[in-house]
Amino acid sequence: MNNKPHHNSIFPEQARILSHLALDGEQFILRVQAPECARAARPGSFAHVQCDPALRLRRPISIMRTSAGEGWVELLYKAVGEGTRLLSRRNSGEMLDLLAPIGNPFQVHQEYPRPLLIGGGVGMPPMIFLSQTLVGNTAFRPFVILGSEVPFPFQPRPSKILAPTLPDGVIACMPLLDDWGIPSRLTSQSGFAGCHQGYVTDLARHWLENLTQQQRSEVEIFSCGPHPMLEAVSRLAEEFDLACQVSLEEFMACGVGGCAGCVVPVETSSGQQMQRVCVDGPVFDARQVFP
Repeated sequence: MNNKPHHNSIFPEQARILSHLALDGEQFILRVQAPECARAARPGSFAHVQCDPALRLRRPISIMRTSAGEGWVELLYKAVGEGTRLLSRRNSGEMLDLLAPIGNPFQVHQEYPRPLLIGGGVGMPPMIFLSQTLVGNTAFRPFVILGSEVPFPFQPRPSKILAPTLPDGVIACMPLLDDWGIPSRLTSQSGFAGCHQGYVTDLARHWLENLTQQQRSEVEIFSCGPHPMLEAVSRLAEEFDLACQVSLEEFMACGVGGCAGCVVPVETSSGQQMQRVCVDGPVFDARQVFP
C-alpha cells in the first residue's frame, strides 16, 4: 500500500451549502458546492471543516459521495460536540471554509476482485464513496455491510439483490447501493427490521464462511468505524488470512500533519513508528495498526 502523504492534493475552498438534511440520531447529511474537492477526492479522504467562524479549530468529516461533473461533495456527520453542533445549525446558501481532500485513500487491487466493505456508524461514508467508485466496474464484485445502533441515515428497504447464503430474514439494504447494483446488508442490535441482529463482524464471518476457498482468496476487506470495531475486523481478516485496509478515526487539530496531534503507533519494516492519521493515513494496512 502506498502511504505517501497527499499534501499536493489539499485545496482550501469556500464551499456553498447546497442542502443540509437533519436525520434521526442527530445525524446530518451536508452537501456543498466544492468543485476542487469533488475533482480530487478519493474514498477514504476527508474534509477538514471550519464548523463556525467563531470556532478556531476545524473538524474532520469523511467524504461520503461526490459529483466531479456537478462539483458537489456530500458529508455525513453526527452532532456530538461543540463543533459539529454549531455546524448542524448552518443553513443552505451559507459558505463553509474547507481544507480537502486530505489523507491517503483506500486502494482496490485487481488481484482481489471480491472486496468486502464494512462500515459502522459515521464510518459508513468512506464505504459508500468506495462503492460509488466501483459502480459499473465489472472487474469487481463488492459486498457491503453497514452497522448502526441509531437509526440509519437513510430509509432501509428490502434488497432487490439476492444473497442466498445469508441468514433468513437479513434483507435490509441501503437503497442507494441497491440502485447502484451493489449488494448490501445492514446489522444492528437495536432491533431494526430486516437487519442482522448482531455485530458487523458476525455477518461478515457468516458471509466469508459460505464462500468457496477460491472465492475467499479473492477477498480484500475495507473498513471504517469505531476503534473497537476496526480491531475486530482486523482480527477477522487475520483469522481468514485476508488483506485488510482500515480507515482510522482520530481527533485532529491542524489536519495537515503539522501538529502531530493524531499520531498512532504503526508497525513498519524498520520497527514501530508514530505516524499521523491525517496525512500518513487515515487508511492503513490493518496489520500495521493492529499487530
